Amino acid sequence: MTSFFARNKSAAWFLLALALFVLLVTVLAPATGTGFLSTSFVKTLGKTLCLMLVAVAMDVVWGYTGILSLGHMAFFGLGGYMIGMWLMYARTELIIAESLRAAPIPPTPEEIHDAIGQQIFGVVGSADFPWLWGFAHSFPLQLAMVVLVPGILALVFGWLAFRSRVTGVYLSILTQAMTLALSLYLFQNEAGLRGNNGLSGLQNLPGLDAVPQSTISIWFFWGSALALGLGYLLFAWVVSGKMGSVIRGIRDNENRVRFLGYHVESYKLFIFTLTGIISGLAGALYYPQAGIINPAEIAPIASIYLAVWVAIGGRGRLYGAALGAAVVSLLSSWFTGGGAPNINLGFYTINWTDWWLVLLGLSFVAVTLLAPKGIGGIFDLFSRRHAVPERVGDFGPDQGARRTVEGEEEK
Repeated sequence: MTSFFARNKSAAWFLLALALFVLLVTVLAPATGTGFLSTSFVKTLGKTLCLMLVAVAMDVVWGYTGILSLGHMAFFGLGGYMIGMWLMYARTELIIAESLRAAPIPPTPEEIHDAIGQQIFGVVGSADFPWLWGFAHSFPLQLAMVVLVPGILALVFGWLAFRSRVTGVYLSILTQAMTLALSLYLFQNEAGLRGNNGLSGLQNLPGLDAVPQSTISIWFFWGSALALGLGYLLFAWVVSGKMGSVIRGIRDNENRVRFLGYHVESYKLFIFTLTGIISGLAGALYYPQAGIINPAEIAPIASIYLAVWVAIGGRGRLYGAALGAAVVSLLSSWFTGGGAPNINLGFYTINWTDWWLVLLGLSFVAVTLLAPKGIGGIFDLFSRRHAVPERVGDFGPDQGARRTVEGEEEK
């Protein structure tokens, strides 16, 4: 582990910063500290940590492997749907059981099951459980679905795309088409996930009615921070070893890596599937804090936003992607939540709720043209300023060949 952090100093610094941030929020949260932060803001910070995790996953598949996926928020949303199904079922089951407890004749399990179906699907004119809800009664099985459903979708889609050697903009269009098709399917009531209504009331954890939301919010904040820390470590390990060298080679020159004997498609499929699974886990933590999920969360625009976050933070740097997601997410909450004061120009009033997306688009263009390394480039400048100068000399039998000896003063 020591050698790992010696090779990945940025990972050590990121985890240290994350730990200090968690400690600070814990001290300021209403349930565990001074109450300086509101419960809603603690939830916002917890959701931001989940978005940071999916951004890091996006950076691995795009910044390191060179696959511009415009569909990773579909995996994120599917993870939310999978855990949301259990939350709605278990919560409704408790409500139904409590309401039928005083009945003269105790209800049978089938009657309770039918009543749950009526309660959940009555909003779309149905009372029958679709086959998708077959495991909704079991938390362990539905938790497994959080991993399996996004993972299988990523595996199948990636296998079909990579074996056909679809690359570049064509692959991006395919991932976007997959996301669009999935969101349009979920909008239908026949899909079994309540159509446009989505799944709601996810913030109400079954059996914890006596626990205040302030306590639940800090629990989810801690869980999101733990998931981000473990996910960051996993991806740092993936991109730092031999696999990291291979996927960078695929990004820079796929044909050359294939000529060297590496099975490029297998590496790409592994990265695509792994990042899809982690995105699903991030979604499973995000939506209980958001309280609701509907098909609009899986629309293609969400995955485009994800790519913008990574680009602003700095593609090819895990910490850059995380910082980009954090900065844009928090600024979005501030601008669209009424925190930013409107600007009266006399002839026109700038309402930031309407102009936020314009500002975000301009920021993306500015970063692309003026600072392609994004926010992460600032840390690169700092690290180079404090780096030990290198001594360069001849290497090998050919005159003029170069070598770099680190840690020695240039003479």
